[in-house]
Amino acid sequence: MTRKDLPDILYQLIKELGGSAAMMTIFRKFWKEHKNEIQEGDDFFYTWNYDIRWAATKLRKEGRMKEASRQENTHGANISSRGIWEII
Repeated sequence: MTRKDLPDILYQLIKELGGSAAMMTIFRKFWKEHKNEIQEGDDFFYTWNYDIRWAATKLRKEGRMKEASRQENTHGANISSRGIWEII
């Protein structure tokens, strides 16, 4: 697994969680399902959490994931609630 694989992996994880989930739920699911693919001592072992956030940004730029909210109440805007990642 490399950083380039993460956007598709992240998209699939969120899809399996019903299309949206809290970030920590997504991180837990990623670790549970993919920890054996990450080599201890490899840089990715230490950066996977950051790299998943990068993958979320990439999905947003591709229009595959809703924009992140920077406030508690989104008032019906096409953005995810604070702390929730949601695919389109």
